[in-house]
Amino acid sequence: MSIPFGERGGTARGLLDLATGCYPAFLFGAPLGAVLPAFHFHDVTREWLEPRLRHVAENGYRTVTCDEIEAWVVRGVSPGPRAVALTFDDAWASVYSVAWPLLREHGLKAILFAIPARVSDPDGAFVTWEQLRELQSSGVFDVQSHTRSHAMIFSGREITGFVTPDYVNDPILERPLVGENATTRFLSPEALGTPLHERRSRMSDARRFLPDEAVAERCRRYVVEHGGPAFFEQPDARAQLERVAGTAAGEIEGDDRRVRAIRDELADGRAELNARLGGSSVRHVALPWGIAGAVATGALGETGHATAFAERPLRRRVIAAGDDRYQLMRLNGKFVTCLPGSGRRWFFSTV
Repeated sequence: MSIPFGERGGTARGLLDLATGCYPAFLFGAPLGAVLPAFHFHDVTREWLEPRLRHVAENGYRTVTCDEIEAWVVRGVSPGPRAVALTFDDAWASVYSVAWPLLREHGLKAILFAIPARVSDPDGAFVTWEQLRELQSSGVFDVQSHTRSHAMIFSGREITGFVTPDYVNDPILERPLVGENATTRFLSPEALGTPLHERRSRMSDARRFLPDEAVAERCRRYVVEHGGPAFFEQPDARAQLERVAGTAAGEIEGDDRRVRAIRDELADGRAELNARLGGSSVRHVALPWGIAGAVATGALGETGHATAFAERPLRRRVIAAGDDRYQLMRLNGKFVTCLPGSGRRWFFSTV
């Protein structure tokens, strides 16, 4: 099954948004108007982030929380003029070491969408629970959910490749879930030879393909017995592994299992954050990669979420009163300097 266009990013999606007027007019020199821009950031460096936060602070913008966004879209309670949202996804370690000091320095607040299953990740890429509690208690960060594990799943039987030494360069959050959902294990770069399949977000409507572990183990053993990492230097390495794997055996999950898994990702992410942070303030979610299938969208209210950030083609990338609370759109953080004010830049001059 091919990946729906609405789940794809990249140049084609950006050009479509540009051609259909999805980017707000203020990016091209117009006034801000009666809208609230929400900007998203991920792993950041001081050199990249500082000038953008300085632009927000020096031009008198006020940063808002998710509850204020909810009040704006649901009840029409204006956050006031020159209001913006600064959102950080994933709770990378740089949120603690880079973003937090800079936000304090400039007197700004931000929203942090954290992934409880990734907090205290062994490789140290994300914040620890102690750091997350410190960020929340500081009053600088409004900590909310980014689902329980930010999971990518296999969604088709066809083998599209194998884990090679280059797999270590795949983004951490794009490594697919393996095993049952409750174990929250992701395919490791050490699993050389493991077959790969089409990948989609757990929040999509895709039904998960669970490969036969015996096939994966057979391929991994073959790599070990034929040179380990050096095996992949052979020009026919993939062809050899395809012969070893044979027909991709496995199971496609049923609809009941799919619905349950999606609901658990949403409900458990919110519940664990509230339990770990000692409160009930986690009521909002940003869906990984902005992807929200019909099942996920239908489960948002049922799992206690007041708002959700999710991508939708042909929708304007700003927030206004009356917007769908479960389809809130954001802008790339690089566009912060397009906000009206001193030192302003336009869409095509951002980097």
